[in-house]
Amino acid sequence: MELPAQLRQGVEAMLDGTPLSALKDAGRALSQRYRAEVRDGRLHMADSLAVKAYLAQRLPATYAAVRAAMGDLEGARPDFSPATLLDIGAGPGTALWAAAETWPSLGRATLLEASAHARAAGQALAAALPLRCDWLSGDATLSLPDTGAADLVTVAYVLDELPPAALPKLVERLWAFTAGTLLVVEPGTPAGWRRILDVRAQLVAAGGHVAAPCPHEAACPLAEPDWCHFSRRVARSRLHRLAKDADVPWEDEKFSYLAVSRQPASERAARVLAPPKAGSGKVTLKLCRPDGTAAERLFTKRDGAIFRAARRADWGDALDTGAE
Repeated sequence: MELPAQLRQGVEAMLDGTPLSALKDAGRALSQRYRAEVRDGRLHMADSLAVKAYLAQRLPATYAAVRAAMGDLEGARPDFSPATLLDIGAGPGTALWAAAETWPSLGRATLLEASAHARAAGQALAAALPLRCDWLSGDATLSLPDTGAADLVTVAYVLDELPPAALPKLVERLWAFTAGTLLVVEPGTPAGWRRILDVRAQLVAAGGHVAAPCPHEAACPLAEPDWCHFSRRVARSRLHRLAKDADVPWEDEKFSYLAVSRQPASERAARVLAPPKAGSGKVTLKLCRPDGTAAERLFTKRDGAIFRAARRADWGDALDTGAE
């Protein structure tokens, strides 16, 4: 997956003239904060150089994960055509660009971001989009401004930055803002998955319907040390490779996510939870199934059309397996 051309061009223009050594140093510091899930009261993107480091090193992977999650939501709810977006912890507009790419119906976005430098970058980049964007200053751990309801509410790579005690209240507030669907994306780590599970339990108890990735509202059938996460391959631009001292022209971003809607999905399909294990005339898929269970299933040529669909399925895909 690659960034949209307009976004890539905007980022390159914004980074033009910034010394590569400065981007590398700032990128290392930013990555250390993200990986350690530092919660010291300081913003990760506290200055313009940190924002540029994010644009050079983290934006492509974060965009790919959010865009993949939105693509799965689109597949699970093809009737969902959001006109309005509310993004909490918007950064420089990563989820905004992913949503605009996924749903042409989007006409207005409200974006809440605490970092003035990230907001400034986001506003400049979003000028290329054909929709109205309202940027607000705000801290997700405090009382959120009354922005009104939105068809799509997103919070991507944000919960890992917040004190755990603040999450239930935030989730309650976000659900109140959700007219259609709430999408939460987190790093694809065991800790990220546990946060997703907590959000899932709270929203299901509040009457929400899980649209993706789970094909059910039952308790998650996975048990530690296993965890639910997915992966998306990201193409690295020349600048991306240079900023990360990387030789390989791609990287794999691991992520966990949850999409919960006000309305139930009309149909349920199993979800592929791991890379397929393929052999001659057969393929084994680890599936989370609509009945609330998870298990590996072997498909062979004898399964006909289902086998052919299973052979094409990849990690994270939905698959209608028919009667078990």
